[in-house]
Amino acid sequence: MNFKNFEKQTEKSTVTFQVEVDGEAFEKAVAAAYQKNKKDIFIQGFRKGKAPRAVIEGMYGKDIFYEDAVNAIGYDAFEFGAREAGIEAVGMPSITDYDVADDKTCTISFVVDVYPEVTLGEYKNLAAPHQIVEITDEEVDGEINSVRERNARINTVEREAQLGDTAVIDFVGSVNGEEFEGGTGSEYALKLGSGTFIPGFEEQLVGLKAGEDKDVVVTFPENYEADLAGKEAVFKCHVCEVKETELPALDDEFVKDVSEFDTVEEYKASIRENLKKSRQEQADDEYHSRLLDKAVENMQVVIPEGMIEDKLEEIARNYASSFGMGGMSKAQFVQAMGMTEEMFDQVTRPTAERNAKLDVLLKAVAEAEGLEPSEEEVEKLLQEIADAYQMTLEDVKAQVNMDAARDDVKFRMAADVIYSTGTDLPWSEEAQVEEILKSAANVSGEEE
Repeated sequence: MNFKNFEKQTEKSTVTFQVEVDGEAFEKAVAAAYQKNKKDIFIQGFRKGKAPRAVIEGMYGKDIFYEDAVNAIGYDAFEFGAREAGIEAVGMPSITDYDVADDKTCTISFVVDVYPEVTLGEYKNLAAPHQIVEITDEEVDGEINSVRERNARINTVEREAQLGDTAVIDFVGSVNGEEFEGGTGSEYALKLGSGTFIPGFEEQLVGLKAGEDKDVVVTFPENYEADLAGKEAVFKCHVCEVKETELPALDDEFVKDVSEFDTVEEYKASIRENLKKSRQEQADDEYHSRLLDKAVENMQVVIPEGMIEDKLEEIARNYASSFGMGGMSKAQFVQAMGMTEEMFDQVTRPTAERNAKLDVLLKAVAEAEGLEPSEEEVEKLLQEIADAYQMTLEDVKAQVNMDAARDDVKFRMAADVIYSTGTDLPWSEEAQVEEILKSAANVSGEEE
């Protein structure tokens, strides 16, 4: 094989080159293509699959088997060319053209995305808002009340229904005297004040007793389904039963029943500590994410489409795994979810682009800092995987790509450089609003 006509397009992070395959090698590939395809070719005067190659080429052209032959030798030719060019290809290469000379020498033209050139900007000593979480008494009480509600007793009462009670109702809804689909229910347990039904519905049941009837009149919201949006509806309701929720008393006996603690004070302290830990971890992750985003903004790079495509595939695999569909291809997963690949890509592309940029950033930082993980650090990561999936360390080592694991640790080390040199900016209402607007912008961008 011969390598020639290498050209790099930095602005697109792509390269093109040609590989010349000698006539003998190409002829072998054509002969193999003939053997593969002849069983499906029928020529008058020959049994199906028995026509000689010369006869087939005479009827359909000498190049009938060329495309299959080029595809068959294309991988080896590309690998040869990539080694000669010294490139790190990303994504799948494409054969853009091929030319076969009279002596059967075949010149194949390739185009492929390559790992991009990166110019790092500032990645140390960056500053971002960092929320320091404080837990209020109301939040602690809210957590405890949730536990009390899960342990509550539901009692039937004869009195009038109040907000917080559960009204068991039969109802039939109509618009302009016509019943509509989904507007009928029987013995439906509705907690009054939960906001489960249309605004204004639940409040109109307050004051009714079991056995009483009432026409509940509401107007559907403008953003409701098209057939009902903005229309007035009448629900004929019959109250079958009224039930109240009796919360257990918050005392030491209750605490002993639902926890490992002996007193209400110990229980509250534990809830406060756990809430603070989990929310601070989330706040820390968000702070780290802001630092990474700033480092990405300071970096100059053109992310090739191949890297984004790889990240889209990775996101699809992760989603499939979380839905218990591990092993599915992206195409299979999106079909199973009732989507098209175009729909999936439109929604997930911003995340794929960010993930690709983060990989490029962290690799560049690791190289700039001369970071190399020790065997102990790699084994620590593998042990984390083993613990998470309840596997032995040896089984993980047998299944995991060790180069990928080493890169994962290296990327973590690079991220730690950014985190450890970061500076906390005060967390304020303005910072919180900025985060909300940023999230809204991201959602809007994904929907466009």
